Amino acid sequence: MENLLQETKMIMKKNNIKANKSLGQNFLINEEVVNGIIKSSDISKEDLIIEIGPGLGTLTKYLLEKAGKVICVELDSRMIKILKDRFFLYDNLEIINQDILKVNLKEIIRNEKEKGKIKTAKIVANLPYYITTPIVMKLLEEKLDLESITVMVQKEVANRLIACPGDKETGAITYAVYYYAKAEGIMEVTKNSFIPAPEVTSKVIKLKLRKEPQVKVRNEKLMFEIIKSAFMQRRKTLLNALTNTKVFINKEEGTQILEKLGLDTNIRPEKLSLENFADITNMLIINYKS
Repeated sequence: MENLLQETKMIMKKNNIKANKSLGQNFLINEEVVNGIIKSSDISKEDLIIEIGPGLGTLTKYLLEKAGKVICVELDSRMIKILKDRFFLYDNLEIINQDILKVNLKEIIRNEKEKGKIKTAKIVANLPYYITTPIVMKLLEEKLDLESITVMVQKEVANRLIACPGDKETGAITYAVYYYAKAEGIMEVTKNSFIPAPEVTSKVIKLKLRKEPQVKVRNEKLMFEIIKSAFMQRRKTLLNALTNTKVFINKEEGTQILEKLGLDTNIRPEKLSLENFADITNMLIINYKS
């Protein structure tokens, strides 16, 4: 940890850099954690690695050694100069100075694969915590040609992302992750693994993308809207939450649908399986058509 800490401080001093709080910057200084992320990412020379928010390049250095190509997407232009200076000898690095939410990742992955050297694409990142959810949802909803996503996020968020629907940590995003991927926790990361130290504990997680979605549903967009509506009022019963958000026309319709599916009308949203939400979605579609 001492070596990486000294190296990080040296880079920051040389470039007169301070972490930008508004961009959620905390620089990783724990070598054990770096090694854990790299190892769990399972990288080969046939891989394209897309690193989101590389910052000073702590992970980038190891990714470049192991991967066929590394594409860094970094919003902070101060970091672009550092990355270019640090890794100018590598010919397998590309740097994109842009907001990850605006980048066409589908096109990037397709173009790299068409060149013939890359077989699989993976995401590896220490994500900015303030936009973790939008980034994860982008990576999943755009149905990118990805094998896996290995990221470090806030522990509390990580536990929601990797929970099984029905666990006590379940949130709306749990169902989305479960639908698209198999998720696992890799390691917890203490606050003193960074400079400056964040206010929260972190966790590394890995999402392996499913070849086929976990359930069959007639309209996945509608299903996720229903899940979101259910969790907007998670202290209420599912029946009340979906009636209040106009998913059910009225309580009578909601009661009828839940009873038909053998669900208790007093059940709370977090107790439902993904299959339950798919069944509710399919039933609503049938009701609207008839």
